[in-house]
Amino acid sequence: MASVQIDRVHKRFGDTEVLHGVSMTIDDGSFTVLVGPSGCGKSTLLRMIAGLEGISDGEILIGGRVVNRVPPKERDIAMVFQNYALYPHMSVRDNMIFSLKLAGEDKASVDRKVQRAAEILGLTDLLQRYPRQLSGGQRQRVAMGRAIVRDPQVFLYDEPLSNLDAKLRVAMRTELKELHQRLKTTSVYVTHDQIEAMTMGDQIVVMREGHIEQTGSPLELYDHPANLFVAGFIGSPAMNMLPGTLRCNGTDGAVVELANGARVAAPPLAGGSDGQPVIFGTRPEHLSLAPAGAIAVEVAVVEPTGADTHVSCRCHDTEMSVVFRERHQFAPGATIRLQPNREHSHLFDAGSGQRLTIN
Repeated sequence: MASVQIDRVHKRFGDTEVLHGVSMTIDDGSFTVLVGPSGCGKSTLLRMIAGLEGISDGEILIGGRVVNRVPPKERDIAMVFQNYALYPHMSVRDNMIFSLKLAGEDKASVDRKVQRAAEILGLTDLLQRYPRQLSGGQRQRVAMGRAIVRDPQVFLYDEPLSNLDAKLRVAMRTELKELHQRLKTTSVYVTHDQIEAMTMGDQIVVMREGHIEQTGSPLELYDHPANLFVAGFIGSPAMNMLPGTLRCNGTDGAVVELANGARVAAPPLAGGSDGQPVIFGTRPEHLSLAPAGAIAVEVAVVEPTGADTHVSCRCHDTEMSVVFRERHQFAPGATIRLQPNREHSHLFDAGSGQRLTIN
C-alpha cells in the first residue's frame, strides 16, 4: 500500500488548460472519491495518476516516489475501467491472469492469486466461462479480480458502475466497500454520482472546471459545504437555496429577509454585514411544518415513498424540496408554512458563493 500525493498539477491540451494547479493528499489505505460534473477534470486526473496522461506541470508521487516519467506498468497500480475492458476470446481465469503471465510469474503463484481473488469476489464457479456468458455485474467482478491479482499499491476506479442498472449499482457499491475494508489498499474512485461518493468514500474531493472546490469526509461536506457549488452538488434532494438580504441590526439577532418578505433567523456563527445580498441554504429534511409565520410556500407535487413524503413546492420564484418523515397529504396549490432548523441552516454570499462564517 502507498499514499498518493498530487502537488500543484496542471494539465493542458494545446492552449486549453483542464487542470489548474490541483493539490491533494490521498492517505495510505484510504478510499478517496473524486466527484464532480462531466468535464471537471476528475477522469483526466485519475489517468495522470495511472500514467495514461502526461503531466504539464507539478508532481505526482506514489509511495513517496515521483512518478511523472514512470511508465504505467512500473507504477504498481491497477485500474478498473468503466467498460470492463475484458478480452472476449479469453476465459475469466485467463483474463485475470493475463498481466501475471506477461510479468513471468510462476504457475503456483498465479494459481494462488487467482484462487484468492475468485473466492473474495464469488467467481470460483465462473473461471472457465467467457465474458459473453456473464452478466454486467459478473463482468465487473472479473475486472476487479484482474486488478486484485496484481496486488497493487493503489487501485484506480474510473466510473466502474456507470454501465450497471440502478439495483445492481447499489449492490456493487456495497461489494466494493467491503472489498476495500478487507484489502485495505489505497483506492481512488472517480464518479459523477454524489450518492456513490457519499456512501463509499472516506474522503471526497469535489471538483469543478479543473479546480478542487472542497475536500473532506462525506459528512463534513454535507454539514459544512464551503460554497454554493458544493452545497448544491452534495445531497439528494439538493439543498434549497433562497435569495435574500442579511439584516444584522435587529433586536433578535441576525435574520435573512427573503424575496417574499419572510424573515428567518440566520445560522449560528454566520458572518456577513447588514444589507448584504445572501443565499440562505436549508436541506429538505431540515424543514418542518409551522402553524404560522416562517416561510409560506405553494405545494406543487407530493411524492409519498413509504418511509418519507417528498414535497416539491414554490417560494416566490424559487423551487423548493421538503422531506417529511411523517406522512402528509397536501393538495397541489395549497399553501403550507415551513420552519427551517436554524442549527442546520447555511448562509452564502450571493456574489462569490462562499460560505459566510465569523472569522
